[in-house]
Amino acid sequence: MSTIRNEILRANKDYVKNFGDKGKLALPPARRFAILTCMDARIDPAKLAGLREGDAHVIRNAGGRASDDALRSLVISTKLLGTREWFVIHHTNCGMELFSDEVMRGLLAGSLETARLSSKGWENVGKGPGSREGEYVDWLTIKNQAESVTADVARIRRHPLVPGDVAVYGYIYNVESGALVEVKEATAIGESKAIEKAHPSGRGSKSSEPPSRT
Repeated sequence: MSTIRNEILRANKDYVKNFGDKGKLALPPARRFAILTCMDARIDPAKLAGLREGDAHVIRNAGGRASDDALRSLVISTKLLGTREWFVIHHTNCGMELFSDEVMRGLLAGSLETARLSSKGWENVGKGPGSREGEYVDWLTIKNQAESVTADVARIRRHPLVPGDVAVYGYIYNVESGALVEVKEATAIGESKAIEKAHPSGRGSKSSEPPSRT
């Protein structure tokens, strides 16, 4: 058994000892919101958003992109479990900014082993063979964080399975400071239908802050 596996199993035993009454938590998230963010190990959604078990849904993938599968989860989140506000959170210094679809496809075609980032860019150091299957994948790489957040919020907002009264907010998490910085253009797009439905006269607005605990 690997060292990592042993550490995880030991940690789980400690967690079980202090699990308390968490088994009584309801299935729907208590604070009725969801976060879509990156899988980057430097991001702890629970700490950056003040979450406890049972509070919210957290959906993660490479880049925090609004992929088909992320949308599948978000639609389930609102349709069956009642979330009303969604936060799209990308972050600074993201690995998805360090390669293109062409680079990824070329690396996979040469080898499936872990590549290395050098001063010349990504390069294979492992043995082949690789696979051309990467050519059929949209890797959803990022050139500009604000633009990618805006594009993802816009995709969510216009998706036919997303209700108009669900508010969608766009943020960038700074991995050096821990701060959330709003992408105002993204939030304006994401809130538009929700505001219109809640305030038909055009007056009023919804807060872009997570709901507070009661």
